[in-house]
Amino acid sequence: MPLTPLHQVELRLMRTVIAICEAENIDYFLIGGSLLGAIRHHGFIPWDDDIDIGMRRHDYQRFIAVANHDLDPNKFFLQTGASDPDYALSYMKLLDVNTYIEERNNVNNAFKGVFVDIFPFDKIPDDEALRRSQMLHYKLADAAILLKLNYRFVKTPLRNLITKHTPQQLAEVNRYKLEREEYMRLYEQSDSRTYKNLASQYDYEKEIMTYQELTELTTVPFEDIQVKIPSAYDTILTRMYGDYMQLPPADKRVEKHLNKLIIDNHEIL
Repeated sequence: MPLTPLHQVELRLMRTVIAICEAENIDYFLIGGSLLGAIRHHGFIPWDDDIDIGMRRHDYQRFIAVANHDLDPNKFFLQTGASDPDYALSYMKLLDVNTYIEERNNVNNAFKGVFVDIFPFDKIPDDEALRRSQMLHYKLADAAILLKLNYRFVKTPLRNLITKHTPQQLAEVNRYKLEREEYMRLYEQSDSRTYKNLASQYDYEKEIMTYQELTELTTVPFEDIQVKIPSAYDTILTRMYGDYMQLPPADKRVEKHLNKLIIDNHEIL
């Protein structure tokens, strides 16, 4: 199956991520549906419409530092809570600035373009009560940010009446963003060897990984490039999806994100 225009842009973004990581000795790995696609389809799941990348927290922070210096602003935008005051999510996106998208069930004022998602994996404690406390505080701060930045899961006529936030409102949001990251990095200096993608859309235990799973990597084909994935992909994918080589029912093979797509001033969708 030929790549769609969306997938072509995402693959270009992925090549950019890989080039920076290889130049700076930063570890990355595919996660979630992108990891599944690499194994089951040797590339994109045909009905998937994004790429998900993981990094351990220290690599994640180094990527932000070097990418902000190396990226061409005429081509790319590294979207974080700091670089885009209207962006509410707790992970970063690398966007192609010569594209525009409208995501289904995600109405907001943040900068929009075709993107790849890059998630931090943070250390979590062994104690179940401490894990619940960390996740609760993370979710409370996350919910406050989504609310204050007017993120909506449905589009309504009132949505068009929302005005830009005042400096005072953005300062309050920024305090919540800092608080959220503090809870994500609460155990960063601990000797824990267990990590989690706290921003994961999956059930809590699905995207918990060991130090070994995150650091022992292998290279596989993904479309026409080579990408890094955890060597323990079978264990990880089984934990997340069960029999992951089994295709879902036909009615579940649908893309989930896009209402509108513009690439280089051409409306694709």
